[in-house]
Amino acid sequence: MRPSSHSFLAALALAALVWSPVAAVAADTRGAAPTDPALVEKIRASNAECFSCHTPQALKTPPRPGMDLAALAKYLHDPAQFDGSNHAGMECKVCHGQGYVAFPHAAEAKKSISECGECHATKALRVETQFKDSIHAKNLEGRFTCQTCHDPHVYRVASKVGDPRRIVAQDNAMCVDCHNSDLRYGAFSAALPTKKTRPDLDALHGWLPNTRLHWSAVRCIECHTPVSPVKSLGMSHEIQSKDKAVKNCVTCHAQDSALATRLYRYASANVGSDLGFSNAQVLGSAYVVGATRNPLIDRAVIGLFGLTVLGLLGHGAVRVVMALIRRRRAS
Repeated sequence: MRPSSHSFLAALALAALVWSPVAAVAADTRGAAPTDPALVEKIRASNAECFSCHTPQALKTPPRPGMDLAALAKYLHDPAQFDGSNHAGMECKVCHGQGYVAFPHAAEAKKSISECGECHATKALRVETQFKDSIHAKNLEGRFTCQTCHDPHVYRVASKVGDPRRIVAQDNAMCVDCHNSDLRYGAFSAALPTKKTRPDLDALHGWLPNTRLHWSAVRCIECHTPVSPVKSLGMSHEIQSKDKAVKNCVTCHAQDSALATRLYRYASANVGSDLGFSNAQVLGSAYVVGATRNPLIDRAVIGLFGLTVLGLLGHGAVRVVMALIRRRRAS
C-alpha cells in the first residue's frame, strides 16, 4: 500500500481490464491450487526445503550448522496453516524470489519479495483507493502495508472460511493484535508526530450493550467501514475512526440487516428467506434481535394482540349492557 506503487498498480490494473477474454480466464484461475500430480509434488518438495528451517522444530534441532537461531525465530511458520491459507498450492519462491533459493540467503534477498499488487493488481487498485481515505493511511502513511493485517502464510478470505464465527475470530484478531497490544500499538504510535497512548477498548465501546458478546459475533469492520452500495465489491478497506463508526443498532438489528450481505454473505446460498424466516442464514448460527424475525409470527402476534383488545372491549361492553339491564329490572 505504498503511495509510490500507485502508478505501477494502476498500469497493471488497466492491463488486466483490457486483456482478451482468454487472458481474463487465465488470470481468474491463476490462484487456483494446481492439480497436476507432478507439479503438486514439485511444489511440495520445494516448500519442504523452506519449512525444514522455518518451523518451530528447526529451533530445537537446527537442520544446518551455524544458523542464526535468534534471527530464524522471527520467521517461523506452520505448514498446516499455510496449506489452509489463500496461497496453498503456491511455491514459496514465487513470492520470495530467487534471493531465497540459495542458503545462506542473499544479503539483499528482501528486495526480491514480490508486492501483493504484482498478482492482485485489480484488487489492489480498488483496495488502495479505499485505503487512502482510511484512518490508518492518514496516521501511518508509508508504514502500513497489506501484510500489516493480512499474514499471507495464514490468512484466508471469508469465502473460503465460510463459517461466520471463524471469520469473526480471524478478522477481529487482526484488529485486536494491535489495538489491544501495548507493544504493537506503541511501535506504530512511535512513528506519529505526537505519540498516542493505546485506548482502553472496553471503555471505548462502553456504549455497546454486551460488548464482548458483540466482538465474538461480529467483526470490528462491520461498524468501522462504510457499507458498499455494490454487494459484489465486498468489504471496504476504508477503516473509519471511532467518530465515524456506525452506532445505529438498526443497521444490523433489522429485517434488511447489513450482516446478511457482509458477514453472512458466504454462509449460505440463501440470502433471502427460508420457511418464512427473514435472514435465515443469520438465524442458522446466531440470534440477532430484529434481524431474525419471522414475518408470519409477527402477523400472528399482532393478530392475537388485536383479538385480545377486542375481547377486552367486548367483555367490557357486555358488562355495561348487563348492568343497564339489571337497573331497568330493578326500577
